[in-house]
Amino acid sequence: MRKTILVVLACLVYVFSDAQVTYEEIASSRLSSVRKLKIKLPKDYDSKADEKYPVIIVFDGDYLFEPVAGQVDFQTYFDNMPGAIVVGIMQGENRFYDGYYEPGTGLPTESGLRFHDFVSDELLPYIDKKYNTSKFRVAVGHDNMGNFINSYLFKEGLAFQAYVCISPDFVGSLNNFISKRLSLFKDDIFYYLATSQKDIPQLRESILSTNSQIQEVDNQNLTYYFDDFKGENHYTLVTSALARSFEKIFDIYNPLREKELEEKVLPYEGTLDNYLTDRYKRIEKLFGIKKEISENEIEKVIKIAEQREDLKSLAKLGALANKLHPESLMGTYYLAQSAEKLGKTKKAKKLYESALTLNDVSHINRDFIFSKIDELTVVDLDEDIDDDDDDDE
Repeated sequence: MRKTILVVLACLVYVFSDAQVTYEEIASSRLSSVRKLKIKLPKDYDSKADEKYPVIIVFDGDYLFEPVAGQVDFQTYFDNMPGAIVVGIMQGENRFYDGYYEPGTGLPTESGLRFHDFVSDELLPYIDKKYNTSKFRVAVGHDNMGNFINSYLFKEGLAFQAYVCISPDFVGSLNNFISKRLSLFKDDIFYYLATSQKDIPQLRESILSTNSQIQEVDNQNLTYYFDDFKGENHYTLVTSALARSFEKIFDIYNPLREKELEEKVLPYEGTLDNYLTDRYKRIEKLFGIKKEISENEIEKVIKIAEQREDLKSLAKLGALANKLHPESLMGTYYLAQSAEKLGKTKKAKKLYESALTLNDVSHINRDFIFSKIDELTVVDLDEDIDDDDDDDE
């Protein structure tokens, strides 16, 4: 039921944003013909801005473009992935020739090889030249084209950094070499594979075999995900696979979740400000997107620092919050807390007082800050009295 609701919502989002879709043509010397494209830009796309966007190339754009574009709109609405430029290749009656392969290897040959080169040598440079693209590209293919996109794994210099293979019709011996190829990459690469219990039996058998081989790959640069959907067939699994694949490929772009906090942040060796900044540096490196660390993200990590009783991390996270959000009282507040817990009462009091001059944060109670100032004032007076008594003696 939940999956159905998500699919319907994704489709509705797409319907309302259909006006952003443009239709273009590109003349290809490789194909000696003109190819039609469907292109959808991010909602706030500005050609004059510096912001860059990942590119999603949709093979079989005739029928697969709309589900992909709808899913992208849906996930970007909830900030689960960055805005992306979606490009659908209209293949129509050329589909058979575009996917033409050598029976033994399963790799494209003749018209299939020409289409392969059209995408990598003509289409991608065309999109990069015309739009604000980042270096991160995703290839999406289903059935024959799910098999075809694997050919880019064997091309020198990666044309795509992520592969979404939905119920691919593996042919020849290609599937036996995918795992070997994936084991060799020294840069980050994402690979998603999906089938279903009601998939075409021949395809399903080959996909399950391929999955078993890929699971044996030991390569820290490979991020691999596999789904075997229940109750879906060769066609209905498409929407579920798109939702899952984008969720997984762009997982690090998501706000921090409980699982990551428990499994990665809590046991992290070092101060937690480094975990947070390194995470966002990786987002920028992978997707070419500079994403700001929000106050909410800092607050999540601060709770882990408190759980660890890690005062050094608490102070560094407070300093990070001050640097990134200087108008907010949050950073100064946690610097004050750190100082107080270290017994530096005068410093803590001054920090609490300065926090009150900054902008409110909903989850920090200003009345509590006033009470802390009063409490520390009393402590300071007691310390001064004790000092006077010592002097009298």
